Amino acid sequence: MVQQCSQQRPVQNSEVYVLRQVPPFPPLSPPSPITPAEDFDDAPVDARDLVLCGKRLAIEERLSRAVHVLATETAALQNLTELYSSDRLARDGFSRAVDAITSRHGINGGKLVVIGVGKSGHIAKKLVATFNSLAITAVFLHPTEALHGDLGQVSRHDTLLLITSSGKTPELLTLLPHLDKSLPLILLTSHTRPETCDIIRNHWPDTILLPAPVHETETASFGVPAPTTSTTVALTVGDALAIVASSELHSCVASVFARNHPGGAIGAALRRPQQQQEEQLQLSQSEDVCSVMVRLTDIPPLSSTNHPGSLAGLTGLDILRAGYVSPSGWVQLPDRDGSAGRSSLGGLVVSPRKIRRLSTEDMARPVEELKGWLATPGSDFIPVAAGTSVQRAAEWIKGLRAATTTATAATDPSACGGKGGKEEENGTYGDEAIVAVMESGQCVGLLEVGRLLEERL
Repeated sequence: MVQQCSQQRPVQNSEVYVLRQVPPFPPLSPPSPITPAEDFDDAPVDARDLVLCGKRLAIEERLSRAVHVLATETAALQNLTELYSSDRLARDGFSRAVDAITSRHGINGGKLVVIGVGKSGHIAKKLVATFNSLAITAVFLHPTEALHGDLGQVSRHDTLLLITSSGKTPELLTLLPHLDKSLPLILLTSHTRPETCDIIRNHWPDTILLPAPVHETETASFGVPAPTTSTTVALTVGDALAIVASSELHSCVASVFARNHPGGAIGAALRRPQQQQEEQLQLSQSEDVCSVMVRLTDIPPLSSTNHPGSLAGLTGLDILRAGYVSPSGWVQLPDRDGSAGRSSLGGLVVSPRKIRRLSTEDMARPVEELKGWLATPGSDFIPVAAGTSVQRAAEWIKGLRAATTTATAATDPSACGGKGGKEEENGTYGDEAIVAVMESGQCVGLLEVGRLLEERL
Protein backbone atom coordinates (compact mmCIF):
# COMPACT_ATOMS: atom_id res chain seq x y z
CA MET A 1 0.00 0.00 0.00
CA VAL A 2 1.31 3.49 -0.98
CA GLN A 3 0.75 6.26 1.53
CA GLN A 4 0.19 9.79 0.18
CA CYS A 5 2.66 12.29 1.57
CA SER A 6 3.04 16.04 1.39
CA GLN A 7 4.64 17.77 -1.56
CA GLN A 8 7.93 18.32 0.29
CA ARG A 9 8.33 14.81 1.57
CA PRO A 10 9.26 11.68 -0.38
CA VAL A 11 6.84 9.06 -1.41
CA GLN A 12 7.46 5.90 0.53
CA ASN A 13 6.50 2.37 -0.13
CA SER A 14 7.66 -0.75 1.56
CA GLU A 15 10.82 -1.03 -0.47
CA VAL A 16 12.32 2.30 -1.61
CA TYR A 17 12.32 6.06 -1.16
CA VAL A 18 11.82 8.03 -4.36
CA LEU A 19 12.91 11.67 -4.32
CA ARG A 20 11.17 14.19 -6.47
CA GLN A 21 14.48 15.55 -7.92
CA VAL A 22 16.92 12.75 -8.80
CA PRO A 23 20.43 13.75 -10.02
CA PRO A 24 21.32 12.26 -13.38
CA PHE A 25 23.60 9.24 -13.46
CA PRO A 26 27.15 9.90 -14.72
CA PRO A 27 27.84 8.79 -18.27
CA LEU A 28 29.26 5.37 -18.77
CA SER A 29 33.03 5.15 -19.09
CA PRO A 30 34.37 4.32 -22.52
CA PRO A 31 35.33 0.69 -22.94
CA SER A 32 38.92 -0.21 -22.11
CA PRO A 33 41.11 -0.95 -25.10
CA ILE A 34 41.60 -4.58 -25.83
CA THR A 35 45.05 -5.78 -24.78
CA PRO A 36 46.94 -6.94 -27.85
CA ALA A 37 47.40 -10.65 -27.89
CA GLU A 38 51.14 -10.38 -28.41
CA ASP A 39 51.55 -8.49 -25.09
CA PHE A 40 49.87 -11.14 -23.04
CA ASP A 41 51.75 -14.28 -22.12
CA ASP A 42 49.30 -16.91 -21.04
CA ALA A 43 51.82 -19.73 -21.27
CA PRO A 44 51.86 -22.01 -18.24
CA VAL A 45 54.67 -21.47 -15.67
CA ASP A 46 57.49 -23.96 -16.03
CA ALA A 47 57.99 -25.96 -12.85
CA ARG A 48 61.74 -25.84 -13.40
CA ASP A 49 61.62 -22.02 -13.15
CA LEU A 50 59.92 -22.32 -9.80
CA VAL A 51 62.56 -24.74 -8.60
CA LEU A 52 65.36 -22.45 -9.79
CA CYS A 53 63.77 -19.46 -8.07
CA GLY A 54 63.46 -21.48 -4.87
CA LYS A 55 67.13 -22.44 -5.02
CA ARG A 56 68.17 -18.84 -5.47
CA LEU A 57 66.14 -17.79 -2.47
CA ALA A 58 67.68 -20.62 -0.44
CA ILE A 59 71.20 -19.55 -1.44
CA GLU A 60 70.49 -15.94 -0.50
CA GLU A 61 69.19 -17.09 2.87
CA ARG A 62 72.27 -19.24 3.36
CA LEU A 63 74.66 -16.41 2.58
CA SER A 64 72.67 -14.01 4.72
CA ARG A 65 73.14 -16.29 7.72
CA ALA A 66 76.86 -16.60 7.01
CA VAL A 67 77.26 -12.82 6.82
CA HIS A 68 75.38 -12.53 10.10
CA VAL A 69 77.89 -14.84 11.80
CA LEU A 70 80.83 -12.93 10.37
CA ALA A 71 79.35 -9.58 11.37
CA THR A 72 78.59 -10.82 14.89
CA GLU A 73 82.13 -12.11 15.47
CA THR A 74 83.56 -8.89 14.01
CA ALA A 75 81.45 -6.90 16.46
CA ALA A 76 82.75 -9.08 19.30
CA LEU A 77 86.36 -8.34 18.31
CA GLN A 78 85.61 -4.62 18.07
CA ASN A 79 84.12 -4.75 21.55
CA LEU A 80 87.22 -6.60 22.76
CA THR A 81 89.51 -3.98 21.22
CA GLU A 82 87.61 -1.22 22.97
CA LEU A 83 87.85 -3.09 26.29
CA TYR A 84 91.65 -3.40 26.19
CA SER A 85 91.96 0.16 24.95
CA SER A 86 90.07 1.77 27.82
CA ASP A 87 89.25 -0.62 30.69
CA ARG A 88 91.74 -0.31 33.56
CA LEU A 89 91.19 -3.81 34.98
CA ALA A 90 91.57 -5.48 31.57
CA ARG A 91 94.72 -3.56 30.79
CA ASP A 92 96.20 -4.28 34.21
CA GLY A 93 95.36 -7.99 33.89
CA PHE A 94 97.05 -8.24 30.49
CA SER A 95 100.19 -6.50 31.76
CA ARG A 96 100.38 -8.78 34.80
CA ALA A 97 99.91 -11.84 32.58
CA VAL A 98 102.85 -10.81 30.37
CA ASP A 99 104.99 -10.27 33.48
CA ALA A 100 104.04 -13.69 34.86
CA ILE A 101 105.16 -15.41 31.64
CA THR A 102 108.31 -13.43 30.90
CA SER A 103 109.64 -13.29 34.47
CA ARG A 104 109.65 -17.07 34.92
CA HIS A 105 110.30 -18.30 31.40
CA GLY A 106 113.43 -20.37 31.05
CA ILE A 107 114.41 -20.07 34.73
CA ASN A 108 115.14 -23.58 36.00
CA GLY A 109 113.11 -24.98 33.13
CA GLY A 110 110.10 -22.76 33.78
CA LYS A 111 107.37 -23.04 31.17
CA LEU A 112 103.79 -22.08 30.47
CA VAL A 113 101.18 -24.76 31.27
CA VAL A 114 97.90 -24.15 29.42
CA ILE A 115 94.84 -25.95 30.79
CA GLY A 116 91.39 -26.32 29.24
CA VAL A 117 88.67 -28.80 28.37
CA GLY A 118 86.17 -29.04 25.52
CA LYS A 119 86.33 -26.18 23.05
CA SER A 120 88.54 -24.29 25.49
CA GLY A 121 90.89 -27.27 25.37
CA HIS A 122 91.17 -26.91 21.61
CA ILE A 123 91.94 -23.21 22.02
CA ALA A 124 94.56 -24.15 24.62
CA LYS A 125 96.28 -26.57 22.23
CA LYS A 126 96.40 -23.97 19.50
CA LEU A 127 97.90 -21.39 21.85
CA VAL A 128 100.51 -23.90 23.01
CA ALA A 129 101.59 -24.33 19.41
CA THR A 130 101.75 -20.56 18.93
CA PHE A 131 103.78 -19.99 22.10
CA ASN A 132 106.24 -22.73 21.17
CA SER A 133 106.71 -21.37 17.65
CA LEU A 134 107.57 -18.01 19.21
CA ALA A 135 110.20 -19.63 21.44
CA ILE A 136 108.12 -19.60 24.64
CA THR A 137 108.07 -23.15 26.00
CA ALA A 138 104.48 -24.24 26.63
CA VAL A 139 102.63 -27.51 27.23
CA PHE A 140 98.96 -28.50 27.22
CA LEU A 141 97.44 -30.12 30.29
CA HIS A 142 94.02 -31.78 30.20
CA PRO A 143 92.42 -31.35 33.63
CA THR A 144 91.08 -34.90 33.79
CA GLU A 145 94.36 -36.45 32.65
CA ALA A 146 96.14 -34.26 35.19
CA LEU A 147 94.25 -36.03 37.96
CA HIS A 148 95.46 -39.34 36.57
CA GLY A 149 99.19 -38.65 36.53
CA ASP A 150 99.85 -35.79 34.09
CA LEU A 151 99.99 -33.40 37.02
CA GLY A 152 103.62 -34.47 37.27
CA GLN A 153 104.60 -32.27 34.33
CA VAL A 154 103.85 -29.13 36.36
CA SER A 155 106.92 -27.82 38.20
CA ARG A 156 107.25 -25.11 40.83
CA HIS A 157 108.85 -22.80 38.24
CA ASP A 158 105.91 -22.86 35.81
CA THR A 159 103.14 -20.40 35.02
CA LEU A 160 99.55 -21.64 34.68
CA LEU A 161 97.04 -20.42 32.08
CA LEU A 162 93.48 -21.65 32.54
CA ILE A 163 90.92 -21.17 29.76
CA THR A 164 87.23 -21.29 30.64
CA SER A 165 84.45 -19.13 29.26
CA SER A 166 82.05 -19.72 32.16
CA GLY A 167 84.66 -19.42 34.90
CA LYS A 168 83.21 -22.44 36.66
CA THR A 169 84.07 -25.46 34.51
CA PRO A 170 83.62 -28.52 36.80
CA GLU A 171 86.80 -30.25 35.60
CA LEU A 172 88.86 -27.16 36.40
CA LEU A 173 87.23 -26.72 39.80
CA THR A 174 88.14 -30.32 40.58
CA LEU A 175 91.76 -29.77 39.57
CA LEU A 176 92.36 -26.47 41.38
CA PRO A 177 92.91 -27.92 44.89
CA HIS A 178 95.74 -30.08 43.54
CA LEU A 179 97.71 -27.20 41.99
CA ASP A 180 100.48 -25.38 43.82
CA LYS A 181 99.05 -22.11 45.14
CA SER A 182 102.44 -20.43 44.79
CA LEU A 183 102.29 -20.68 40.99
CA PRO A 184 101.10 -17.65 39.03
CA LEU A 185 97.64 -18.42 37.61
CA ILE A 186 96.25 -16.57 34.58
CA LEU A 187 92.54 -17.03 33.89
CA LEU A 188 91.31 -16.43 30.33
CA THR A 189 87.55 -16.11 30.72
CA SER A 190 84.48 -14.16 29.62
CA HIS A 191 84.25 -12.42 33.00
CA THR A 192 85.41 -8.82 33.16
CA ARG A 193 85.31 -8.48 36.97
CA PRO A 194 86.87 -10.84 39.55
CA GLU A 195 83.83 -10.76 41.83
CA THR A 196 81.64 -12.39 39.17
CA CYS A 197 84.00 -15.33 38.54
CA ASP A 198 83.62 -18.41 40.71
CA ILE A 199 87.24 -19.55 40.36
CA ILE A 200 88.63 -16.23 41.57
CA ARG A 201 86.00 -15.60 44.23
CA ASN A 202 86.02 -19.04 45.88
CA HIS A 203 89.23 -20.84 44.91
CA TRP A 204 92.17 -18.65 43.81
CA PRO A 205 91.92 -14.99 44.91
CA ASP A 206 95.33 -14.06 43.46
CA THR A 207 94.33 -15.12 39.96
CA ILE A 208 95.36 -12.79 37.14
CA LEU A 209 92.15 -12.01 35.24
CA LEU A 210 92.45 -11.93 31.44
CA PRO A 211 88.99 -10.94 30.15
CA ALA A 212 87.63 -12.24 26.85
CA PRO A 213 83.96 -11.20 26.91
CA VAL A 214 81.37 -11.29 24.13
CA HIS A 215 78.97 -8.43 23.53
CA GLU A 216 75.97 -10.79 23.48
CA THR A 217 75.43 -14.46 24.17
CA GLU A 218 75.74 -16.95 21.36
CA THR A 219 72.15 -18.03 21.99
CA ALA A 220 71.00 -14.48 21.37
CA SER A 221 73.18 -14.20 18.28
CA PHE A 222 72.55 -17.55 16.62
CA GLY A 223 69.81 -19.29 18.56
CA VAL A 224 72.18 -21.96 19.87
CA PRO A 225 74.84 -21.78 22.64
CA ALA A 226 77.54 -23.33 20.43
CA PRO A 227 80.97 -21.90 21.28
CA THR A 228 81.63 -19.59 18.34
CA THR A 229 82.01 -15.94 19.29
CA SER A 230 83.43 -16.88 22.68
CA THR A 231 86.15 -19.07 21.18
CA THR A 232 87.04 -16.37 18.66
CA VAL A 233 87.66 -13.72 21.33
CA ALA A 234 89.49 -16.18 23.60
CA LEU A 235 91.83 -17.18 20.78
CA THR A 236 92.44 -13.53 19.91
CA VAL A 237 93.40 -12.55 23.44
CA GLY A 238 95.68 -15.60 23.65
CA ASP A 239 97.39 -14.66 20.39
CA ALA A 240 97.95 -11.12 21.66
CA LEU A 241 99.49 -12.50 24.85
CA ALA A 242 101.84 -14.76 22.88
CA ILE A 243 103.03 -12.06 20.48
CA VAL A 244 103.61 -9.46 23.19
CA ALA A 245 105.39 -11.85 25.58
CA SER A 246 107.63 -13.15 22.81
CA SER A 247 108.56 -9.64 21.68
CA GLU A 248 109.70 -8.84 25.20
CA LEU A 249 111.68 -12.05 25.59
CA HIS A 250 113.43 -12.01 22.20
CA SER A 251 115.12 -9.13 20.43
CA CYS A 252 114.10 -10.52 17.01
CA VAL A 253 110.87 -12.50 17.08
CA ALA A 254 111.00 -13.14 13.34
CA SER A 255 114.33 -14.93 13.58
CA VAL A 256 113.27 -17.28 16.37
CA PHE A 257 110.00 -17.98 14.58
CA ALA A 258 111.90 -18.82 11.39
CA ARG A 259 114.22 -21.12 13.31
CA ASN A 260 111.30 -22.94 14.91
CA HIS A 261 109.21 -23.15 11.73
CA PRO A 262 111.35 -24.66 8.96
CA GLY A 263 108.56 -26.68 7.34
CA GLY A 264 105.41 -26.01 5.35
CA ALA A 265 104.46 -22.99 3.29
CA ILE A 266 105.41 -20.59 6.10
CA GLY A 267 108.86 -22.13 6.40
CA ALA A 268 109.32 -21.96 2.65
CA ALA A 269 108.31 -18.29 2.62
CA LEU A 270 110.74 -17.53 5.44
CA ARG A 271 113.56 -19.33 3.66
CA ARG A 272 112.88 -17.77 0.29
CA PRO A 273 114.80 -14.47 0.73
CA GLN A 274 117.93 -16.28 1.93
CA GLN A 275 117.60 -18.97 -0.72
CA GLN A 276 117.15 -16.37 -3.41
CA GLN A 277 120.37 -14.68 -2.36
CA GLU A 278 122.23 -18.01 -2.34
CA GLU A 279 120.74 -19.05 -5.67
CA GLN A 280 121.60 -15.67 -7.20
CA LEU A 281 125.17 -16.03 -5.96
CA GLN A 282 125.44 -19.54 -7.37
CA LEU A 283 123.95 -18.37 -10.66
CA SER A 284 126.39 -15.48 -10.93
CA GLN A 285 129.26 -17.86 -10.22
CA SER A 286 128.14 -20.33 -12.89
CA GLU A 287 127.13 -17.81 -15.60
CA ASP A 288 129.78 -16.14 -17.70
CA VAL A 289 129.76 -12.57 -18.97
CA CYS A 290 128.52 -13.68 -22.39
CA SER A 291 125.13 -14.49 -20.84
CA VAL A 292 124.58 -10.89 -19.72
CA MET A 293 126.38 -8.88 -22.40
CA VAL A 294 124.80 -6.96 -25.30
CA ARG A 295 126.00 -8.31 -28.65
CA LEU A 296 127.41 -5.80 -31.10
CA THR A 297 124.84 -6.88 -33.67
CA ASP A 298 122.12 -5.59 -31.32
CA ILE A 299 123.59 -2.07 -31.21
CA PRO A 300 122.25 -0.08 -34.19
CA PRO A 301 124.36 2.73 -35.73
CA LEU A 302 123.23 6.34 -35.74
CA SER A 303 123.78 8.47 -38.84
CA SER A 304 122.28 11.43 -40.63
CA THR A 305 119.67 10.73 -43.28
CA ASN A 306 121.13 13.38 -45.56
CA HIS A 307 124.74 12.52 -44.81
CA PRO A 308 125.12 8.74 -44.23
CA GLY A 309 127.99 7.90 -41.92
CA SER A 310 127.99 11.43 -40.55
CA LEU A 311 126.57 13.11 -37.47
CA ALA A 312 125.76 16.33 -39.32
CA GLY A 313 122.39 17.75 -38.32
CA LEU A 314 121.84 15.24 -35.50
CA THR A 315 121.00 16.37 -31.97
CA GLY A 316 120.60 14.84 -28.56
CA LEU A 317 116.95 14.18 -29.39
CA ASP A 318 118.05 11.87 -32.22
CA ILE A 319 120.20 9.87 -29.81
CA LEU A 320 117.30 9.61 -27.35
CA ARG A 321 114.99 8.42 -30.13
CA ALA A 322 117.57 5.91 -31.39
CA GLY A 323 118.08 4.52 -27.89
CA TYR A 324 114.32 4.14 -27.47
CA VAL A 325 113.91 2.04 -30.63
CA SER A 326 117.16 0.10 -30.14
CA PRO A 327 116.49 -3.52 -29.10
CA SER A 328 119.32 -3.28 -26.57
CA GLY A 329 118.97 0.36 -25.53
CA TRP A 330 122.49 1.04 -26.86
CA VAL A 331 123.44 3.30 -29.79
CA GLN A 332 126.65 3.23 -31.86
CA LEU A 333 128.19 6.35 -33.41
CA PRO A 334 130.60 6.39 -36.39
CA ASP A 335 134.27 6.97 -35.61
CA ARG A 336 136.53 9.42 -37.42
CA ASP A 337 136.65 7.49 -40.69
CA GLY A 338 132.89 7.01 -40.72
CA SER A 339 132.89 3.31 -39.82
CA ALA A 340 130.89 1.84 -36.99
CA GLY A 341 133.62 -0.53 -35.89
CA ARG A 342 131.29 -3.36 -34.92
CA SER A 343 134.01 -6.01 -34.74
CA SER A 344 136.78 -3.98 -33.12
CA LEU A 345 137.37 -1.54 -30.29
CA GLY A 346 137.40 1.43 -32.67
CA GLY A 347 133.73 2.48 -32.50
CA LEU A 348 131.97 5.03 -30.32
CA VAL A 349 129.03 3.74 -28.29
CA VAL A 350 126.42 5.39 -26.11
CA SER A 351 125.19 3.17 -23.26
CA PRO A 352 121.68 3.29 -21.70
CA ARG A 353 122.97 4.96 -18.53
CA LYS A 354 124.50 7.77 -20.57
CA ILE A 355 121.32 8.21 -22.61
CA ARG A 356 119.31 8.55 -19.40
CA ARG A 357 121.58 11.45 -18.40
CA LEU A 358 120.50 13.59 -21.35
CA SER A 359 118.83 16.76 -20.09
CA THR A 360 116.16 18.88 -21.72
CA GLU A 361 118.79 21.34 -22.87
CA ASP A 362 120.77 18.48 -24.46
CA MET A 363 117.87 17.60 -26.74
CA ALA A 364 118.63 20.58 -29.02
CA ARG A 365 122.41 20.39 -28.84
CA PRO A 366 124.36 18.86 -31.78
CA VAL A 367 125.70 15.38 -31.26
CA GLU A 368 129.18 16.64 -32.08
CA GLU A 369 129.02 18.78 -28.93
CA LEU A 370 127.63 15.97 -26.78
CA LYS A 371 129.75 13.03 -27.80
CA GLY A 372 132.75 14.19 -25.77
CA TRP A 373 131.03 13.03 -22.57
CA LEU A 374 128.15 11.03 -24.02
CA ALA A 375 129.98 8.51 -26.20
CA THR A 376 132.64 6.10 -24.98
CA PRO A 377 135.47 5.24 -27.41
CA GLY A 378 136.66 1.70 -27.79
CA SER A 379 140.02 2.65 -26.30
CA ASP A 380 138.29 3.21 -22.95
CA PHE A 381 136.59 -0.19 -22.90
CA ILE A 382 137.63 -2.61 -20.15
CA PRO A 383 138.45 -5.93 -21.88
CA VAL A 384 137.27 -9.15 -20.24
CA ALA A 385 137.72 -12.59 -21.77
CA ALA A 386 134.61 -14.46 -22.86
CA GLY A 387 133.97 -17.36 -20.48
CA THR A 388 134.87 -15.31 -17.39
CA SER A 389 132.19 -15.81 -14.73
CA VAL A 390 130.04 -12.87 -13.70
CA GLN A 391 131.24 -13.34 -10.14
CA ARG A 392 134.91 -13.23 -11.06
CA ALA A 393 134.54 -10.29 -13.44
CA ALA A 394 132.64 -8.27 -10.82
CA GLU A 395 135.23 -8.97 -8.15
CA TRP A 396 138.00 -7.93 -10.57
CA ILE A 397 136.25 -4.63 -11.36
CA LYS A 398 135.77 -3.94 -7.67
CA GLY A 399 139.47 -4.53 -7.10
CA LEU A 400 140.37 -2.10 -9.88
CA ARG A 401 138.05 0.48 -8.34
CA ALA A 402 139.79 0.21 -5.00
CA ALA A 403 143.27 0.46 -6.55
CA THR A 404 142.54 3.39 -8.87
CA THR A 405 142.72 7.02 -7.81
CA THR A 406 139.67 8.92 -9.02
CA ALA A 407 140.52 11.68 -11.45
CA THR A 408 139.36 15.14 -10.49
CA ALA A 409 137.15 17.29 -12.68
CA ALA A 410 139.57 20.20 -12.40
CA THR A 411 142.42 18.32 -14.05
CA ASP A 412 140.67 16.18 -16.66
CA PRO A 413 136.85 16.05 -16.64
CA SER A 414 136.75 13.73 -19.68
CA ALA A 415 138.90 11.09 -17.99
CA CYS A 416 136.18 10.23 -15.53
CA GLY A 417 133.31 10.29 -18.02
CA GLY A 418 131.76 13.23 -16.23
CA LYS A 419 129.35 15.74 -17.73
CA GLY A 420 129.90 19.42 -17.25
CA GLY A 421 132.82 18.91 -14.86
CA LYS A 422 131.01 16.39 -12.67
CA GLU A 423 133.32 13.66 -11.44
CA GLU A 424 132.22 10.06 -11.57
CA GLU A 425 132.49 8.40 -8.16
CA ASN A 426 134.69 5.53 -9.26
CA GLY A 427 136.46 7.16 -12.19
CA THR A 428 137.42 4.88 -15.06
CA TYR A 429 135.62 1.94 -13.44
CA GLY A 430 132.37 3.69 -12.52
CA ASP A 431 128.92 2.30 -13.25
CA GLU A 432 128.88 4.00 -16.68
CA ALA A 433 132.19 2.43 -17.72
CA ILE A 434 131.94 -0.25 -20.43
CA VAL A 435 133.25 -3.80 -20.34
CA ALA A 436 134.18 -5.31 -23.72
CA VAL A 437 133.77 -9.08 -23.90
CA MET A 438 136.63 -10.41 -26.00
CA GLU A 439 136.76 -13.67 -27.93
CA SER A 440 139.70 -14.58 -30.21
CA GLY A 441 140.93 -11.00 -30.10
CA GLN A 442 137.61 -9.58 -31.26
CA CYS A 443 134.97 -7.67 -29.27
CA VAL A 444 131.75 -9.68 -29.39
CA GLY A 445 129.67 -7.78 -26.87
CA LEU A 446 129.49 -4.92 -24.37
CA LEU A 447 128.33 -4.60 -20.81
CA GLU A 448 128.00 -1.66 -18.45
CA VAL A 449 129.97 -2.01 -15.23
CA GLY A 450 126.87 -1.06 -13.23
CA ARG A 451 124.91 -3.87 -14.88
CA LEU A 452 127.73 -6.32 -14.18
CA LEU A 453 127.74 -5.46 -10.48
CA GLU A 454 123.92 -5.69 -10.35
CA GLU A 455 124.13 -9.22 -11.75
CA ARG A 456 126.68 -10.04 -9.05
CA LEU A 457 124.24 -8.88 -6.35
